[in-house]
Amino acid sequence: MPRRSQKQLNIALSELKWSPDTELIGLEFELVPAKDCYLFPQYTIGLHAWFLQQVRSTDSELSAYLHDGESEKPFTISALNGEIISSGRQIQLSANTSYRWYVTALSNRVQQWMAQWVENLPKVLDLKNAPLQIRSVKIAHPPTTYKQLLESQLSETLALRFLSPTSFRRKGHHFPLPVPVNVFHSYLRRWNDFSGISVDQDAFLTWLDDYILIIRCQLTTAKVLAGKKGAVTGFTGAIEFTLTKDAAKQPEFGQLFSALGKLAPYCGTGHKTTFGLGQTRLGWSSEVIQDIPDVQTVLAKRIEDLTEKFKAQRKRTGGERADAIASKWATILARREMGESLQVVAEDLEMPYETVKTYVKLARRALKTLV
Repeated sequence: MPRRSQKQLNIALSELKWSPDTELIGLEFELVPAKDCYLFPQYTIGLHAWFLQQVRSTDSELSAYLHDGESEKPFTISALNGEIISSGRQIQLSANTSYRWYVTALSNRVQQWMAQWVENLPKVLDLKNAPLQIRSVKIAHPPTTYKQLLESQLSETLALRFLSPTSFRRKGHHFPLPVPVNVFHSYLRRWNDFSGISVDQDAFLTWLDDYILIIRCQLTTAKVLAGKKGAVTGFTGAIEFTLTKDAAKQPEFGQLFSALGKLAPYCGTGHKTTFGLGQTRLGWSSEVIQDIPDVQTVLAKRIEDLTEKFKAQRKRTGGERADAIASKWATILARREMGESLQVVAEDLEMPYETVKTYVKLARRALKTLV
């Protein structure tokens, strides 16, 4: 595949201009490895960290907000989209092959930073010993505002495609089904945080539950890695919703339903959207979604199994803290079993190396008592 010069890249970047009033925008990066690269299955942690480092290097205040803010995260990133295959305990990216990566902004503050960022992008996205050349960047989801979405043409029928595994939190567990209230609650949380057009959550979700129908759906579930620790069961595929005639009794909610559907490609669906989960697009498609590499599924299943074992062992202590420690033990031990160094695991999980070293010893000791 012929390489574009940096000059050609700069020409492409010069076209990335949008209004300073923009609140929502999505970018698509074309990334190309110069040689075959091998990554550990939880590589989306590296994409997440690289993006945050880009923010940190230019805007410390925004960086602190993205890292520590208690609101919904005002950005999403995807996993790499392209020919990804399992290779032993790792996954392989092929030399001179294009991979697509998506980044979205959900607030005016983040898009303003993004507008400056694309004017001086680095030439390479360095992903843990896998240098990926940034070949091109283009707008994937057009610049807009929440007000413009709300005032756009009403759509009483809405089809959504879930391109990456999607899941919700429900009663302390993962819930891998696109139940309408769960789907639109995830959009409404972002809307209320960033739009400046607050909506009564309970009233809207009650209306939605009364007046929305599922016309058709085609879904597949899989166990996947979920951010820095743990695994979830997520769904991919497509679903189509429509409103009943009686929904017109509250036209303002009908308009919001339509706007939230159009928000979905920007904000993603469900949780862990800053680690590649919940990538969503408008429109129906029966095409098979890109397969998850086997090694990622194997690691996700191992983490889930270990978590359940450690939780059962620690049930006498109970509480969220016990569950969180069980999840950390499981993630660290499973990744070590896959051949990753504890130093890399510590960096990914943002934990002191000595703590990670202690946790893996405790996890192994606990596992022996269960045999």
